[in-house]
This record gives sequence, C-alpha cells and structure tokens, in this order.
Amino acid sequence: MQEVSQISEFGKILIFLITGLVLTGSLLLLNRLIAPNKPNAIKNSSYECGEEPTGSSWVQLNSRFYVIALIFLLFDVEMVFVFPWATVFGSHELIAEDERWGWLSLIEMFVFMGILILGLVYVWIKGDLQWIKTKVVQPRVRVNIPASVYNKINEMSYAVKPFSAEEKTENIPVKEAPATAAVRKPMFKPKLTNQ
Repeated sequence: MQEVSQISEFGKILIFLITGLVLTGSLLLLNRLIAPNKPNAIKNSSYECGEEPTGSSWVQLNSRFYVIALIFLLFDVEMVFVFPWATVFGSHELIAEDERWGWLSLIEMFVFMGILILGLVYVWIKGDLQWIKTKVVQPRVRVNIPASVYNKINEMSYAVKPFSAEEKTENIPVKEAPATAAVRKPMFKPKLTNQ
C-alpha cells in the first residue's frame, strides 16, 4: 500500500522558494556583519577600466559596444559548434565504420567557417571593427530632382500662424442627416447549408 504524500507539488515549490530566500537573506546578513566597511573617495568613485572617471556617469551607451558584442557572440557561438564537430571528426570508431563521415564533417566545417569568415570580412570592410572612424561617410541618394529645386525650397520663408483654440468655425458647412431616414435592409441574405 502506497502512502499519500502530505505535501502537494505546489507545497514543495513553496518550501524550495522559502529555503532559497532564507539562505540568500542569511548570507547577505552575514556579509553585512563580517565585511569591513571603510569607505573612502577612491572606493566610492566609479570604475572606468583603470582610468580616472571624468564627467557625469549618466551617459548614453555608445552603439559601437553593441556591434563589438554582436561580433563576440558570433565567434562565441562558433566555438560552441566547433567542439562537437571536433569530437565527431576525431572519432576513430565512427570514421572506421564509414570513411565518408570524416569527409562530410570536414566539408561541413569548411562551409560553416566560410560563412563566418565572410561575415567577419563584411564587418571589416564596412569599418565596424575600427573604434575611431577615420573618414566621415556622407550618405548619397540618387534622385531625379535637380539641386536647384532643393535650394529654392530652402530659401523660401514661411509664415507661421499663431495657434488659437477659439478659431472661427462659421464658414464650415455642417451637413445634417434627414430626420426621416429609412433604414436599409441588406441586399443579400446569406444561405447557410450543412454539407
């Protein structure tokens, strides 16, 4: 005869969560009691890779960090795929079973590495690996409108009318609906059939 568990599945999860919170809180309290607390100006300053912090720390993140992080992820994922490939390519038992596994895995890795190298070459040619851009690239757009038209528009002066919430609405015609408008019935009636 099986005994019935006194704690439901949700009760087990609740015990697990309470245990985690108690252990985390007790470790934080123990850290607060044991750790020395001697603040000074150097410890309270923000850390900027060993450089003296200058200016406000409330600045926007430079978008170049994002590009470098994406390139890092590209090659990090590459290493995740290279390790299993190396185990298959280096497996003597698998290659002894059928020689084509070795050639297939080698060709597959050449294709994979080629795609990643093409991505790296593209980023390199585009100049995203350079932290400081040496030349400013002006965007160029091919349009059939001559530059003189743009110059005329830029030279024109425009009058801006002040906004008023009490504008006159006398000249706006209001169309009233007839009082005895008949309700129209639909022009078709759908047929519902069971087929």
